Amino acid sequence: MKILERYRPPKLHQEEQTELISVIVTAYNIEDYIERGVRSVCKQTYKNLEIIVVDDGSTDATGRICDALADGDARVRVIHKGNEGPAQARNVGTAEAKGRYIGYVDGDDWIDADMYEKLLGALLDQRADIAICRYRQVSRTHTLDESVDRAVLFEGQEALACYVEERKECEIQNAAWNKLYRREILENVTFPAGQWYEDIMFATAALARANRCIYLDTALYNYIIDREGSIMNRRINPRTFTDQIPAYYEKTKFLEELGREDLALTHDYFFYKRLLLFYADLEKAGDGAIYLMRIEEILGKDRERALRAFQSPAADPRDWKKLRLFYRSPAAYLKRVHWEEQVVIPAKVKVKRIVSRLKKR
Repeated sequence: MKILERYRPPKLHQEEQTELISVIVTAYNIEDYIERGVRSVCKQTYKNLEIIVVDDGSTDATGRICDALADGDARVRVIHKGNEGPAQARNVGTAEAKGRYIGYVDGDDWIDADMYEKLLGALLDQRADIAICRYRQVSRTHTLDESVDRAVLFEGQEALACYVEERKECEIQNAAWNKLYRREILENVTFPAGQWYEDIMFATAALARANRCIYLDTALYNYIIDREGSIMNRRINPRTFTDQIPAYYEKTKFLEELGREDLALTHDYFFYKRLLLFYADLEKAGDGAIYLMRIEEILGKDRERALRAFQSPAADPRDWKKLRLFYRSPAAYLKRVHWEEQVVIPAKVKVKRIVSRLKKR
């Protein structure tokens, strides 16, 4: 892994924009957002684009808005299909794509005007297979942008490791939409049709196949985090158990078959840690008793694997203590979590503020 301080991707002038980028935009019942999303792709400084908008069986005005946008820009092509979910919508769009490079945009989000120029410029400049950028988290009340003026170059499986280890300094994550892929990397890599959390295995497989990745620590994608009706705003739901958790198990198996038992254990640590967090959140909300039982069943069934994962090098020793406490008594674990939230964390925040004020004197 190599840090490139104040890295600037080379500018791609009009005469240098010879490579076709296919951008697949998925849309379902987002009539209030889709025009902004598609227009942000149309306004890219990189002009050699094929924009494939997949209307996944919308029942509102989304489809008509997409057609009107296509009438105004010859690069836009709309595919209307029955509702099968975002995974299959992306698969349909990818199958129709003709570009050597592939990008994805969710229709309710939008992208900065120079996103694809920068991603492709960096990808070509660094001879990478995947280019990734940071993203802004946009809500009704604020925007969070944690960009840093640098880039990170990953060799071999370094990007895969960064992704599995959930390193905060590089927002790689599952998302398909903050990345530009060399088409060859996606050969035989598809989104699991009909499933939510479809990015989990897609991202894992793509990153595992890449020989080199470039990460731009600059937010170029704008991700809506509080759109009403968005599936990604529901932290835990029935699909958590039918789709998300099975995808995590599949990810563990994939990493093991790749010969990366170390990463499989690290992934398991974050998976089981997430279940513990879900458990505390559900109890605090005072509902979801059936979900609490399901989490207890999973952690009970996977006890040996979970205990091993929480002793991996990536694990926080404090989490190991919490897991053991949970196995002794879920009620005692919840009491510990509440005590931390009500006493420990506020005390740390108070001390931090005092230290900050003293430093300013």
